[in-house]
Amino acid sequence: MVPKSIPPFFSHHHKTKIKSYFRRTAIKQSLGNKALIYPQPVLIVATYNQDRSANAMNAAWGAVWDYTKISIIIDRNHKTVENLLEKQAFTVSIADQDHLVQADYLGIVSGHKVPSKVTSAGLSSSKSATVDAPVIDDFPLTLECRLISYNKETEQAIGEVVNTLADESILTNGKIDLTKFRPLTYDPMNHHYHVLGEQVGKAYSDGKKLKTD
Repeated sequence: MVPKSIPPFFSHHHKTKIKSYFRRTAIKQSLGNKALIYPQPVLIVATYNQDRSANAMNAAWGAVWDYTKISIIIDRNHKTVENLLEKQAFTVSIADQDHLVQADYLGIVSGHKVPSKVTSAGLSSSKSATVDAPVIDDFPLTLECRLISYNKETEQAIGEVVNTLADESILTNGKIDLTKFRPLTYDPMNHHYHVLGEQVGKAYSDGKKLKTD
């Protein structure tokens, strides 16, 4: 077990070595055949109902499929599947800390039973300019997607990202700034939400410290 604190008289280098030693010698426990990949996103998938009212659900099993494609596992019995198959389009918003309660509500209320659950959650929507699907205005980052395929056996939806919308409030120099965005991540073992945001390193850079050539 890594000690919670290391005496201050150790240098940063020695503190790192001590923590590394404890991690290497820690006893690992078997958790069984669980697909535990962290962090898991909190995705809000929005579609239009037949009456053109906005529907949305909370999904966690989603990921990048290609540079301009995403993949999401959605149970075939969800209202969302019925809608996206009819409209061949959907949007995906990334839930943030400011809208945690609303995002969770969209995951525990069925669109079959509450067709107006987007407005019931206190959220507003507008029509996407690129696909036949609603944009949930309250979430700061939204992917507008055209449905490529939905496999009813694997329940996998694959979408092509036609356009991405981002509120200026989460941008710095035209790029997503996680310290402003504060997106949620879902902990499937404890059923908790956590928030992302702290920068701890620089990709394609920090690892160079270990290079010998």
